[in-house]
Amino acid sequence: MSAPQQLSERLRDYAAQTVEYVRRAVGVALDFDSDTLPLLDHYLRSVPADQPATTRLVITTAAAYFGEVIVRRLGGRWETGDGDELTWRLVLPTGVSFSPAGMVGAAIVRADAADLDTGLDAPPRMRPYVESALARMSPVSAEEYYSLCGRLDTLEHVHEVLLTVAAELAGAAVPAADDGADDDGADADTEGPPTAPAADPVVN
Repeated sequence: MSAPQQLSERLRDYAAQTVEYVRRAVGVALDFDSDTLPLLDHYLRSVPADQPATTRLVITTAAAYFGEVIVRRLGGRWETGDGDELTWRLVLPTGVSFSPAGMVGAAIVRADAADLDTGLDAPPRMRPYVESALARMSPVSAEEYYSLCGRLDTLEHVHEVLLTVAAELAGAAVPAADDGADDDGADADTEGPPTAPAADPVVN
């Protein structure tokens, strides 16, 4: 079995565990639809933050579920880094990256977790746009801010802003059309959309 297949299998297993945990707790099965994230938020609020082993298990499994919801909604790919599930990151097609585990951990304690990454990162040239998009968002309560529903709203907003920016940059990169050919008769070169570099390490 290849590494991507092994990762996909682990993610499915972890996510399935969260589906079962929530079903037992609230009697409803999660279906990887964003509309059911309030159920997961409700479940996470009941997790005892003073029990490290239990908390780590829930963070690991719920992060897989939350990440897969994001992938189905926005696209993206997992980066596993050194193999510790709590450091796994999800990279969106726009280059924005984040730690699902960090966001789940913050949802449990309803605050930034000191030992988990709860911020967003982006390729260097996109960071000013991310910061601007975040600054323009309306204030929300702490409970909403740290909830997975709130995180999804933020991710969707930033994702849409960067899609617009990428389209504008791509349009600016295309030179004005002439006769469609160079002087020697060859087709004129047209520069395509800029390729975003891989996301740098997190800068909160």
